[in-house]
Amino acid sequence: MSEAAEIMSAEHIARRYFGAAISEATAAGYDSDTLARYMLGLVVAKYLENRPVDDVRAELMFVAENCDPDTDYVFMRP
Repeated sequence: MSEAAEIMSAEHIARRYFGAAISEATAAGYDSDTLARYMLGLVVAKYLENRPVDDVRAELMFVAENCDPDTDYVFMRP
């Protein structure tokens, strides 16, 4: 399986389970922000099992600095 196929497959799995978790949390009376906060904590804990703190911090900073969906980035232009 190619790396691109593996990435898409992993993304598909993550989206499916995250969607199911959102549905389950909503049915239990929790909002999606609460669930997302707990999921983020679990992701960070998982990262820290195999990655140094500075690497995890850099990953989170990259996501935080690039989370505006309306921002046009130079590397995305043709």
